Parts: sequence; C-alpha cells; structure tokens
Amino acid sequence: MSEQSEKRHANIGIHGSQHHHAAHPHRGPILRRARLISLGVLICLGLGGVATFALRANHAHALEQATAEHSKLYVTTVNAKPASGKGELTLPGTLQGIIEAPIYSRSSGYVLRWNKDIGARVAKGDVLAEIDTPEIDQQLAQAIAARDQAASSLDLAKTSAERWEALRKKDAVTQQELNERSSAFTQAKANLAAANANVLRLQRQEQFKRIIAPFSGVITRRNVEVGDLIDAGNGGAAKALFSLAQVDTLRVYVYVPQAYAQRIKAGDTVSISQKELSGQIFHGTVARTAGAIDVATRTMQLEINLPNKDNTLLAGAYVEVALPVGGTSNILTVPSNVILFRPEGTRVAIVDAKGTIQLRTVKIGHDLGNKLEILDGISVNDKLVLNPADSLADKDTVIVLPAKPEEEKKAAA
Repeated sequence: MSEQSEKRHANIGIHGSQHHHAAHPHRGPILRRARLISLGVLICLGLGGVATFALRANHAHALEQATAEHSKLYVTTVNAKPASGKGELTLPGTLQGIIEAPIYSRSSGYVLRWNKDIGARVAKGDVLAEIDTPEIDQQLAQAIAARDQAASSLDLAKTSAERWEALRKKDAVTQQELNERSSAFTQAKANLAAANANVLRLQRQEQFKRIIAPFSGVITRRNVEVGDLIDAGNGGAAKALFSLAQVDTLRVYVYVPQAYAQRIKAGDTVSISQKELSGQIFHGTVARTAGAIDVATRTMQLEINLPNKDNTLLAGAYVEVALPVGGTSNILTVPSNVILFRPEGTRVAIVDAKGTIQLRTVKIGHDLGNKLEILDGISVNDKLVLNPADSLADKDTVIVLPAKPEEEKKAAA
C-alpha cells in the first residue's frame, strides 16, 4: 500500500510540476521584468525627492543670502572742513535788471505792427508797437463834432446875451429875460469847455496807440503778434505786451540770517560768482539793507548793485553771493545734510575704522546756507555720514561707499 502511495505521490509531484510549467511557460520572465520596473520607479521617486530637497535647500540659502545682502547698510561719508579764514557767508541769489518793467497798452484794440523783438536794445522813446483802435477813432470824431456843436451854441448864446443887454438898457425887455440869456451864455461856455476836455482826453488816448519804451534797455519778452486783441490796463484779462529790463547795472537780493544781519552795512563790497562762469568773480556793492528782520524768516533783505557794462551776466541767472562777515579759525563747517535731529539733541553719525556707527552730539554755530558751523563735538578726521537714515542707531555696522563726484564738490564748496 505504501508502495502504491509513493508511486502515486511521485506521479503526482512529477506530473504537477510538469503541468504547471506547461500551463505558464512565460510567467517567470514577466515577474522578473515587473520587479525591475518597480525597482526603477522607486529609484526615480527617490532621486526626485532628493532633487526637490536639494532645490529647496538651495532656494533657502539664496533667500538667506539676499536677506543678508539687503540688511547691509551702505553709506557715504564726508569730513568736516575748517571755516574759511576770510569769514565769508555765501548765500544764493537771482540777478535782476536795475530797472525791470512789463509794458502794457493804455488803449484797447488790435496789434497793427510790432517793431522790436526779444533781445533788441531800445532807447527811451522808441516805438515798440502800434495799436489799431477803431472805437477810439470813432469816439474822437464824435467828440470833435460835439465840440463844434458846443462852439456854435456858445456863439448864439453870446449874441443873444449881448442883444438882450442892449434891449434892457432901452427898457425893452425885463431883467428876468436878460438874466436868462446871460445864464444860457454861461452854460454854453461850460459846455464848450467840457467838449474841449473830452476831445483832449481822446486825443491823448490816441497817442497811446503807439507803445513807447519808457527807458533804455533790452526787450526780454514779447507777448504779441500782429492781429492780437489787446485790452487796456494792467489788470483783468490784460497782458503785458513786452518786458523791458535795464541790464547795464544789475541788482541781486539776498536774505541774510539774523545772526549776521548786524555785520553787514550799506557800502560793503561783496563777491558774486556764477557756476557756469567758473573762475570769474564779480564785485558788487551793498546798496541798501532792509534795516529790520523779517519775523517769518528771521532774515534781513539786502539789495546789491553789480556793474555789468560788458553784459557778461544775464538777468535771471542764479548766482552765489559771498558776504564779508568775519570768521574764526577754530570753527569747522559741515554740509547741512549730515545733521540728525533726535530727542537727545542735534547729532551726527560718525563711522569708525571698523565700520561701526557712533552717534555724537554737536553744537551748531551759524547757518551758512548749504553748510553749518560746528562749534564742538567733532574733528576734521571724523567721517560723517551724508544723508543719514532716521533709523540709524549707535553700534550699527555699515559699509562705506565712495562719495559721488557731485557730493564731493558740494562737500568741498
């Protein structure tokens, strides 16, 4: 029986294995391929995860670098300068002609012609333009006719008064009638005088048809063309036909701070320079002072006269005026844009050799316009931060950049 079982089992084992391989001859390679594909997918997913992590790490590092770069403070610096030994106060000003005037028309009408253009030099009495005034012409003709009528009425009234006076002597008329004739004669004389005055007024207005230069000078502006409608006067819709300036002598107004007002007197000589005319210094004279401090600005106005015979300088130009005010050698000057106004007081930001900020309190002297006098708190070797930020604090670390050329020029001025 066991022999039969062994035989049966042997037959079953042999025949089962053969039957299995016979039924699925390609199953083994397929399984191996599936395992390889699965392994490849897992490897790709792993590599993708590693790449994503690396990209995120690089992005975070770049963000940290950008944040650190933006957090750096960049500044430019300047050194204080000793105050000028000449003791000069430099103030800005604008040149003007010694006489300047807009030229208006006294008559309404149309521009018939203009004779002078911008830049033309004119003498007093020159005709600048002519105005066509048809309405005034008609009014003048009417006034002349009214005057002739009044003259005729006067002749009649005079004859009547003389006749009635002769008749009164003969007692041919009453005294009342003579008085009436005499009154009519007096009224006729008054009417003729009024008519004459009206004619004279219109004749003078006719003369305003010619626009005359009131003084010698240069035409600096022309605002009219032939055919333009002109309104009389200098108000409302009226506009200036020309602008005229006398430029052989110029004047400039400057406003001196209260601290220097009493140091400057009429007759003082001042130096005037224009940036575009480098190296040229012009000398003028203080013609007059306001003699009082303007409460709103705490400054005093000066008028300075400047000879300009060769017409090198032009009216309207921006200039710098150096006024003699006396100076001291121990005072430093700094650009006005280095000052910080803090609750602790007036301070400046100083950069040391390590790039560390130190805020230092200073004592300001006189305001020199674009510069300030510093009486105490700094030395000529200190590096002062230009245009310091309000957020700048003690012990901040900064990076000093080279000053721009224009900033160097301003600091040296």
